[in-house]
Amino acid sequence: MAHTVVMPKLGNTVESCVINTWLVEVGQQVEATTALCEVETDKSSVEVPAGIDGTVLALLAEVGDEVAVLAPVAVVGAPGEAVDPALLPSAPADAAPSQVDAPAAPATTDTPETTVPLATDTPETTVPADESRAFSPRAANLARDKGVPKTAVPAGSGPHGRVIARDVEEAAAAGPGLTRAAAASPDAENYQPGATGSGIGGRVVAADLTAAPSAAGLTAAPSAAPIAPESTDTQLKGIRKLIAERMVASLATTAQVSYQTSAPATGLLALRARLKGTDPELGLTGVTIGDLVAFAAARVAAKHPVINAHLADGVLRTFATVHLGLAVDTPRGLMVPTVAEASAISLKALSATTKDLAAQCQAGSISPDLLAGATFTVTNLGSFGIEAFTPIVNVPQTSILGVSAITDHPVEKPDGGVGIEKRIGFSLTADHRVVDGADAARYLRDLVSAIAEIDVTVLS
Repeated sequence: MAHTVVMPKLGNTVESCVINTWLVEVGQQVEATTALCEVETDKSSVEVPAGIDGTVLALLAEVGDEVAVLAPVAVVGAPGEAVDPALLPSAPADAAPSQVDAPAAPATTDTPETTVPLATDTPETTVPADESRAFSPRAANLARDKGVPKTAVPAGSGPHGRVIARDVEEAAAAGPGLTRAAAASPDAENYQPGATGSGIGGRVVAADLTAAPSAAGLTAAPSAAPIAPESTDTQLKGIRKLIAERMVASLATTAQVSYQTSAPATGLLALRARLKGTDPELGLTGVTIGDLVAFAAARVAAKHPVINAHLADGVLRTFATVHLGLAVDTPRGLMVPTVAEASAISLKALSATTKDLAAQCQAGSISPDLLAGATFTVTNLGSFGIEAFTPIVNVPQTSILGVSAITDHPVEKPDGGVGIEKRIGFSLTADHRVVDGADAARYLRDLVSAIAEIDVTVLS
């Protein structure tokens, strides 16, 4: 019996995953441990195994599709076994069972094996480019956004003739397209790919379609493309797409204000140097400036309830301890693992935990559960030499602390002369709906004191 492979549940907070790469093809022989595809959430990526020995009978989603947890993604079974038509993309309810032929079995004689093309039970034909043709959700949205009528997409290159985003992109490259009103017009069938109209940028408007193209002011697109700089277009997907959506949502739904200050860094630098020179068996040689700052930031945040809080659906939830989110730069995008009970653990434990979590993020192997639950976040750009920036709150949290580089600042000496002092910059962004300016100022004041007296802070 055919085995339906479903999207795995990658942690308690994950509701869907994006197909990043298919690693097999229809008709390919696989084992139970064979990875069918790589999927990713906004937090991590994993490979999905077949779970059974057999032949890949169907792939039920395309690269870039977002698939709900526990929804079907592929079918594996015996060669030629029927696939439930209800699983196939946009399959009609009364469709007959679909079969995929396996590669030809070896001949019983000594004649060398021959390769037989894979086939379906439906002869390969050209699918008419009309509204009944199946479009993937991404392809349909892209066609709408680019003003490309579905009738103007000549063919579908996806599974079972399905029109995918690549097909729409190719059709859109022929010309400026239609406005949304024109695309929805019953006269959209008059549109010829590559034609230009009277709209902005040459887009075809509804009025251009009320007569035949030759009488509606539509003209063929020039054969020579205008000179343009060399460029590369990359569709946002996976982590990068979700980061973009969440950042926009954060700014659109909160009242964010940033507050800047700096603290003396002489004590930080001196303590870091001393720890680096300690006995390795103490486990403190790897403590960094970032670890010391995170330690102090968590200790201070625990004393300021509105800073260490969540705001959701009009309810402010404060926390007794700080679960510290630490922003980590990875090749796949920004990830924010959580150090549980960061305000209650030792400096040694915090340093070891942050390094372990960062390594898991870099490898892309971190569990989604370790990327959730933070009550307050620290993001550090000091190693890049950034002197000031305004981080964006990671909702539903109410605050985020940005850490900048240590720089030289002029100070007045006791004798009236001018001296140089090393200071580290901080930027606290807070949701002004619940964090008043005075609340933010008090947190930063206490953080500055904790950093200035870091020797005492680490003993607390």
